[in-house]
Amino acid sequence: MILDRILEVKRSEVQGLLERFRVSEMAREAAQLPPARDFRRAIDQPGRVSLIAEIKKQSPSKGLLCRFFDPCRLARIYRDHGAAAVSVLTDRTFFGGKGEYLAQVRQEVDLPLLRKDFILDPVQIYESRLLGADAVLLIVAALSRESLSRLLELCREVGLQALVEVHSEEELERAIKAGADLIGINNRNLQTFETELQTTLRLMEVVKESGITVVSESGIHHFRDMSLLKAVGVQAALVGEALVTAPDIGLKVQELAKGGGALAL
Repeated sequence: MILDRILEVKRSEVQGLLERFRVSEMAREAAQLPPARDFRRAIDQPGRVSLIAEIKKQSPSKGLLCRFFDPCRLARIYRDHGAAAVSVLTDRTFFGGKGEYLAQVRQEVDLPLLRKDFILDPVQIYESRLLGADAVLLIVAALSRESLSRLLELCREVGLQALVEVHSEEELERAIKAGADLIGINNRNLQTFETELQTTLRLMEVVKESGITVVSESGIHHFRDMSLLKAVGVQAALVGEALVTAPDIGLKVQELAKGGGALAL
């Protein structure tokens, strides 16, 4: 299964981080940083589906997506055409990302930044804060109940917000019990990488009117997709592939932002 292979590699990467850095020193450095930007507030705007535009070079299922990949250029286009926040994929082995991309984008734009990676250990939380992230992705399918609760608490301590990703009713229940108030519904099954937008529609029946901010992830390509998400009460959509593969990225950002009601038609 794809997720199992990713996590095996990620555990090895985490061990490398623990060998290179002292967590106590990282914690002290993180404590001296100015407050992070309010990611949740930026994407949770009444009456619209905000766009979280993702900087994504490749994927395990489709290979190279963006031939002329320039993270800072993408970030500027996203900012200038209506994105509410930016997601930066930093996984190197499977998605062609780097932590450096996050740091570079932080210097380029002032929008809230989400670090999208497979976070398994506290050292990655401190690393994310030091790289310039305002929020991190925590994937329920990759974490035990104890690890999810521990990492959520650490995010609060260091001033990061956590987008807690789920794909099923059982994972959604675990996220809510852990105290998540910002939940990403991934329409892609991380074991098979099959994608179905109906996943968001189904799980929204559980969380609507709960006060939880919901982000729909994956499988969002067109104006009509954003309009559908708006109709069921989703607050934001995270889009990567449809943007980086578009002939005119700026126009695609505008199309999706309009579909969510973020820009006047």
